[in-house]
Amino acid sequence: MRALAAALPDALESGYLSGRELARPRERDHARFVAVGMGGSGIAADLARCVVDAESSAGLSVVRSPELPRYVDRDTDDLLVSYSGNTWETLVAYEAAGRVGARRTVLTSGGALLERALADGVVALTVPPGMPPRSAVGHLLGGVLGLIDAAFPESLEDRVARAAETTRRRISEYARARGPAAALARTVGARLPFVYAENAFVPLARRWKTQVEENAKRLAVFDEVPELLHNALVGWDAIPRASARESVALLLEWSGESPAVRQSFRYLGRLLRSKGVAAANVPLGSDDRLEALVAGIALGDHLSLFLADRGHVDPYPVEAIVRLKSSVGASASLR
Repeated sequence: MRALAAALPDALESGYLSGRELARPRERDHARFVAVGMGGSGIAADLARCVVDAESSAGLSVVRSPELPRYVDRDTDDLLVSYSGNTWETLVAYEAAGRVGARRTVLTSGGALLERALADGVVALTVPPGMPPRSAVGHLLGGVLGLIDAAFPESLEDRVARAAETTRRRISEYARARGPAAALARTVGARLPFVYAENAFVPLARRWKTQVEENAKRLAVFDEVPELLHNALVGWDAIPRASARESVALLLEWSGESPAVRQSFRYLGRLLRSKGVAAANVPLGSDDRLEALVAGIALGDHLSLFLADRGHVDPYPVEAIVRLKSSVGASASLR
């Protein structure tokens, strides 16, 4: 799993170039994309939204369901993302998108989804097989960004290359037993981690949460600032100190966030610490949104692996998901 985590920068670049080669010529200034995917496949499109929503003229929605929104039609670009190619929700959505005439592109390593795409003449971005879906995030994120590249004011090519190079250097630090990821793991300890980020980076907080769950085999929570100040804040204010000490807050902060959001983080941190919650400020470390995102993915991945070490668990298998597959039928893949 550490080797797969270290491959993130190369995978990002490879996926981006593949996606850009397969991208359709843009006929409209404001394209509508709907990405369908579950688990480790769906998170790639979610992460792409961190950049797409803020910087491009495209609209990108992420659907974690076999049911497509009613607005999907011939003017919609549908990205069907399933690493295995056998995710039943994505296969159902693939057929539904075909019935309404949406422009379909599949991102997969093979399986039934690739077979159907080849039979139907649908564009397919194929990624390397043989890894856990969550470890294919670089290939899939890069692929989504490449497919949407023309909607940005300038091509992302140089920024993707810089983000990859910066993240390569940081991974060498994140993998060290005395590096920042290991330090965060010590801060988390046996506590329940709450991962908080500003609205634009909420998908990154979700990625940290799901990596802790799948790799370290323990629960985690994610939420967004400033929204949580209108609800979760009340819970934190009321929680007894003895219960609060069983939690830890990881505050993902980006240098480009607004002064109001920065002030909200500061207030939240003071409140949490006053209740005895261990709260760690985690700077995302770059003014460039894409670079901060990719390095943030790498840091969260390594944090989850150090937590797996501390818990003496193997991060690779996800036996609960295997059991779920068996319970719903051998033909239904849920990844």
